[in-house]
Amino acid sequence: KLGQLTVIFMLCPYSYVVESKIEPFYKGGKVQVSFLKDEKYIFCTCGSRVNVLEISTGKIVHSVEHVMCVCLSLLCFPPQMLVTASRALLLKQWDWRQAQCTRSWRAIHTVPVASMTFDSTSTLLATGGCDGTIKLWDVVKQYCTHNLKGSSGVVHLIQFHPDISRLQLFSSSLDCGIRLWDLRSSRCVCVLQSHYSAVTSLSFSPDGGTMVSSGRDKICTVWDLETRKAKRTVPVYEAVEGVVLLPEDKDLSEIGVKSKDLHFITAGSKGSHLESSQIANLCCRASAVSFITAEHNIVLYQLPVDFSFFFFLYLFVGYNDEVLDVKFLGKGDSHIVVATNSCQLKVFELLTNSCQILYGHTDTVLSLDVFKKGFLFASCAKDRSVRVWQMDSDSGQVHCVAQGSNHANAVGSITCSRMKASFVVSGSQDCTVKVWDLPADLSTTGADVHQLTPRATEKAHDKDVNSVAVSPNDKLLASGSQDRTARLWSLAGEGNVGLLGVFRGHRRGVWAVCFSPVDQVLATSSADGATKLWSLQDFSCLKTFEGHDASVLKVIFVSRGTQLLTSGSDGLVKLWTIKTNECVKTLDAHQDKVWGLHVSRKDDKVVTGSADSNITVWVVTETKLSQELSNLLHEKKYLKALGLAISLDQPHTVLTVIKAIRQVENSGELLEKTVLKLRVDQKESLLRYCAVWNTNARNCQDAQAVLQVLLTHLPPEEILQYQGARTHLEGLIPYTERHMQRIGNLLQASMFLNYMWQKMRVAGAPAR
Repeated sequence: KLGQLTVIFMLCPYSYVVESKIEPFYKGGKVQVSFLKDEKYIFCTCGSRVNVLEISTGKIVHSVEHVMCVCLSLLCFPPQMLVTASRALLLKQWDWRQAQCTRSWRAIHTVPVASMTFDSTSTLLATGGCDGTIKLWDVVKQYCTHNLKGSSGVVHLIQFHPDISRLQLFSSSLDCGIRLWDLRSSRCVCVLQSHYSAVTSLSFSPDGGTMVSSGRDKICTVWDLETRKAKRTVPVYEAVEGVVLLPEDKDLSEIGVKSKDLHFITAGSKGSHLESSQIANLCCRASAVSFITAEHNIVLYQLPVDFSFFFFLYLFVGYNDEVLDVKFLGKGDSHIVVATNSCQLKVFELLTNSCQILYGHTDTVLSLDVFKKGFLFASCAKDRSVRVWQMDSDSGQVHCVAQGSNHANAVGSITCSRMKASFVVSGSQDCTVKVWDLPADLSTTGADVHQLTPRATEKAHDKDVNSVAVSPNDKLLASGSQDRTARLWSLAGEGNVGLLGVFRGHRRGVWAVCFSPVDQVLATSSADGATKLWSLQDFSCLKTFEGHDASVLKVIFVSRGTQLLTSGSDGLVKLWTIKTNECVKTLDAHQDKVWGLHVSRKDDKVVTGSADSNITVWVVTETKLSQELSNLLHEKKYLKALGLAISLDQPHTVLTVIKAIRQVENSGELLEKTVLKLRVDQKESLLRYCAVWNTNARNCQDAQAVLQVLLTHLPPEEILQYQGARTHLEGLIPYTERHMQRIGNLLQASMFLNYMWQKMRVAGAPAR
């Protein structure tokens, strides 16, 4: 029997669990890069959280939840300390590795804190408020040491002089002046006036005698702090958000700078630039420079010793907008390419979450597809164009190798040839499909790319073409449209695309089409909430799968063509077994429309992308879990086996475990002991499964045995707290009555048979 159980489990359909996620971790605000010995982290705000990103893995390793406020005003981080300020006028000191608040105190400000900084010793904390005051706090002794008044409006920038012995603090507010505070006397000794717009950043020389300020008035000012005068104003011709000084006496000739004067990097509205000034003795103390873009991307550059170049380290995407499509890419599906609500494409390395940004399209990219080998892929966009991109197998860098623009409206779908990289097919809102032949040699030089022209153009539908797909042998093309039909086309000829037939049956627009990898069938998904399988021979509907509560946006074949995965605008991904029409698994990891759905070439992973900005990578685990389940039953570890079976969320698998328990000696006691040790959520699932099992006469006794344990030993108040408990219990009653009636009839029949048998024995007894 255990051998039979193993076979049953191994034949169970695939299931998926979350392997990794790419989710929003930064939506604006302050970002700090920290280097703690060999550990490198990025600290950034995201809504009401402070996220700690480990640079080497690109994963969120810690998250501090500021539950008392809607959003964080700021975070500040010296070596072992994290302090946050909230709109509730509280300052909190955190052990960020444990996500525990170690201390909290009132900020004393009458309105929220707008800026915050530590001194070089991490013993003094300065907070600048929206009320125009600055408070200084002794972090060690835990009291307020200074209350500096006199700023006009919000204090949005504060910074200590790097030489703590000077006891000087610099601040800036709405009047665009830079105030110099003497902390010994708690007085403002001067106001440095040069900027005519908000001052955004300050940077000091190592000796503390020179300071550079940047502003949104498109200038940087170099200050002599001894005379407190401006020595030079450097026009930058863009609003500057930050300035970083480079070490002095470095050779920058290899990047086109011949002067040996002071150099600093500015970051502003047009990007980052290297600027030069005639002042010496300025130094950058960091070994890396970070840039934050308007798209919430965090870019890290290494500063080498010889400064012959700036070495790119990482690019992390803090926030993806609505994800419209996602595909596996690269050797061993090591990368994914993502189309968001943007004209840029993003290529993520799954191991580190580091990203490449691909530029080329001029409007939102709507769809992607990848060629068989995984190093070449195509994209289409609202800019009416299609592009072909190639990934270098060694470096992983991606560049555009071909483009074409011949549609009259937005291009909403694209598909690649399956056998070799010979053509792509696009479908557009202009109701046409176009076949684009690719050159045999896609290598390019410089910025030149191959220009594509369509080999064939066909008026395919009466409304927008939502999806196109090429068959595994490259001879057929399928298209789905808002006109509620899918159509099959021949690609075998050299001329135009030829219509072979029309699939009719959906009540609303068709969102996706997909060919089976093993059978002569086509899958379609529609806004009517249904997924259908069609015969390619007579165009008849073979099967219909219904279960989504909203539009089904994507459909793909998995498990070597034996199962379907569908994603919908209800945020759910469902796994269907084609043979039984049964939904065997619902994957719930998204909160909005799941536009992107793709399976890896080895059929062992799935990636989904949603309008909630989340990208989820799922891994197949059924084979491993099934083997583990079989081993647990063999070792008679029934509690662990039942818990594992419930985690798979498959009623038939759980039922198999229940049957195995009921076949051992003293099964009643063992079942009672096992079920009562389950967690509350597992008991809740078990009640739901019982309602399913009870509908079948072959499984009703197992269902009733479990129900007897639950209803006998659990108080009604607890059972009624289970989600859907009333519905499940009401559904159990009619089937239970039917089973009781059937068993009663069988009992009566058996009693009559026994009576007849006894009579026959008496009648046939020999006379005495």
